Amino acid sequence: MTEEQRNAYLAEGMPEEERLSFLKIVHEGNLTEVKPSQLLLHGPTKRLVDAYHWHSPNKGVVASYSPNARDVEDHFGIFRGVDQVEAFAQATIVSCATFLECRKQNCTPDQLKDKFIPAFISIGNVNFHYYLEQGDTFICLGNITFYKWRQMVCDGRIYKVPPGLNLDEYFKDFTEERLLKYDISKDFKLIADLFDITGRAILIEQFKKTE
Repeated sequence: MTEEQRNAYLAEGMPEEERLSFLKIVHEGNLTEVKPSQLLLHGPTKRLVDAYHWHSPNKGVVASYSPNARDVEDHFGIFRGVDQVEAFAQATIVSCATFLECRKQNCTPDQLKDKFIPAFISIGNVNFHYYLEQGDTFICLGNITFYKWRQMVCDGRIYKVPPGLNLDEYFKDFTEERLLKYDISKDFKLIADLFDITGRAILIEQFKKTE
């Protein structure tokens, strides 16, 4: 980091040590070293990612979430299909694109949020095979199929996790080749297939209407 960049970050009043640590991860590491709360703009009641377990910045991600009582309220104790799609989008197109954009601009997510708003562009086919309940843990396996002009497209799957499985340990030696083949244990139960989940970071000025 140059002295000019360092002074700019300090001028914004943000903790220098935290910023430098994040920037080091962005340029040299991956999402497994980051908490979703550090990356996603969503508040805690709308954030549907608990942890990242594997990440290849230009290829894809494995992330998990466990629905709580609020997530299934007034819906028969079932985690809605639309929320599964939202959780997948947050874990993939939002998380992965934010990471890459921070790398490109050499900045942190709190700086990006002053410039861009993440938005859904389109959703392809989604096929549901089973359901999820409160207390279940599921993983999103997302494969990046396109990324350009702050727009990202992902295909992937959602699986229910076998009880008691340590996801960090299980995915520590995961590879891009295994991601493409969805090469995981048959103990994982397929919940949904998702195709062409598309999002883009929109300039915040485009959301402002002139009177």
